[in-house]
Amino acid sequence: MVPTASVERPIPRALRVVNLRKEYPGLTAVADVSFEVERGEVVGLLGPNGAGKTTTINMVLGLLQPTSGQVEIDDIKIAERRALALARTNFAAVYATLPGNLTVVQNLRFFGLLYSVADLGSRVEELLREFDLEHLRNTKCGLLSSGEQTRAALAKALLNRPRLLLLDEPTASLDPSNAQIIRTKIKSLATVGRCGILWTSHNMSEVEAVCDRVLLLSRGKVLLEGDPKTLPREHGSATLEELFIRIAREPLAPSSQSVP
Repeated sequence: MVPTASVERPIPRALRVVNLRKEYPGLTAVADVSFEVERGEVVGLLGPNGAGKTTTINMVLGLLQPTSGQVEIDDIKIAERRALALARTNFAAVYATLPGNLTVVQNLRFFGLLYSVADLGSRVEELLREFDLEHLRNTKCGLLSSGEQTRAALAKALLNRPRLLLLDEPTASLDPSNAQIIRTKIKSLATVGRCGILWTSHNMSEVEAVCDRVLLLSRGKVLLEGDPKTLPREHGSATLEELFIRIAREPLAPSSQSVP
């Protein structure tokens, strides 16, 4: 009898967004946006204020209902199995601080219970060590410095070992030394932990250092996509920051994406 060859199931994508659209009366905030984030990949979602970044993230997180389109997390359609999909993701942002009246350890335990984290006590202790928060475990989060709050928020975001991690300006409040440490940790999550990461930032040097690929949004549309180190030269700009400024001031037409 000849053995049949086993067919390996491909690794699920961390995130797949298909023709995502969000309309308000008189305004299209996101216009048929499509992109993917693979496991182990860090993708930068870039664009000027009002480009549609936060709206897109909120639809991925299930906080906003899309007008049309589809979001899949770990190959799970969020519209069909929302709780299961969102259990595999997490989020951190400089503006989304943890409840200030709870201590660091109380916050981690609380959110760990929400995510039904197995062996929660051990996981909390692991994250306290990883983010240098042990000496702050019994300090209320409202009394932490901005850098300490950022580390606590990132620890919370990793409680459930997410397949997809969404980060909105995660290092904006950190000094250069701490920002570099956090960038290294996040990059390791992708390369070692095989987590897919969607990262928004206005720090273009940080994006170049961390992201494998970037999406440049303007007026609710993805105008350009590619390697942050080579994309600027492909479109006649010396740096990613210069390209960003061009798009912010004079958005390119989608049909002219290949024209410098």
